[in-house]
Amino acid sequence: MRTPIIAGNWKLFKKSGEAVELVSQLTHLVRDTKGVEIIIAPVFTVLSTVKPLIANSNIKLAAQNCFWEEEGAFTGEISPGMLMDAGCTHVIIGHSERRQYFGETDDKVNRKIKAAISSGLTVLFCIGETLAEREANCTFNVLRTQIEQGLSELAKSDLAKAVIAYEPVWAIGTGKTATDDQAQEAHAFIRGVVADLYDHTSAESIRILYGGSVKPENVKELMAQPDIDGALVGGASLKADSFAAIVNYLV
Repeated sequence: MRTPIIAGNWKLFKKSGEAVELVSQLTHLVRDTKGVEIIIAPVFTVLSTVKPLIANSNIKLAAQNCFWEEEGAFTGEISPGMLMDAGCTHVIIGHSERRQYFGETDDKVNRKIKAAISSGLTVLFCIGETLAEREANCTFNVLRTQIEQGLSELAKSDLAKAVIAYEPVWAIGTGKTATDDQAQEAHAFIRGVVADLYDHTSAESIRILYGGSVKPENVKELMAQPDIDGALVGGASLKADSFAAIVNYLV
């Protein structure tokens, strides 16, 4: 039985005061939620502010990115150990916006994943195809390449600290959502690739999230699919009521 994950990626939103207000509301709204792992990923500058607010709650803390070195002359970067020191248990790596705007390659994503897992963080490893790639019928080739290269040199035991997030790039922030069938097809394929790389048990154990304009209105249908184990939520995670409604999709 794979425990569902609902993770909120705040992206470049919420200064300290706004973060405190959002988290204070959210902890109240999800305090009785059971059977779902709840994660929020604020900006770096408010991680330490948010941590004490969720210390006695059922919410876990993630960062949106990290570097692959623990320390050194790397101006502007944040190491896995620093994230753990700030209270993080999870980190998002390989988000399409990092790939698109900041030139992150599969090799860089792989180095970050290995460093984060080695430090004890659980990785939310993002993959997904662009609209052009989907229209060219390249979706499965793109996903396989991203998975193979992203998980390169990771042992089977490392998968316990890995979660895959499938985010079709054409559905992120566009209001478009993959149909239930499209999402399920991609998730089943991803699980199959993990089975090819490792084994059936590993594939059945790993959790695969869907991301891409997830809202309270569509989460229940997405979560009903057999290979979808949760959601990586963007815009709808910026309001406590909408994110709580997604978290409480079973209610």
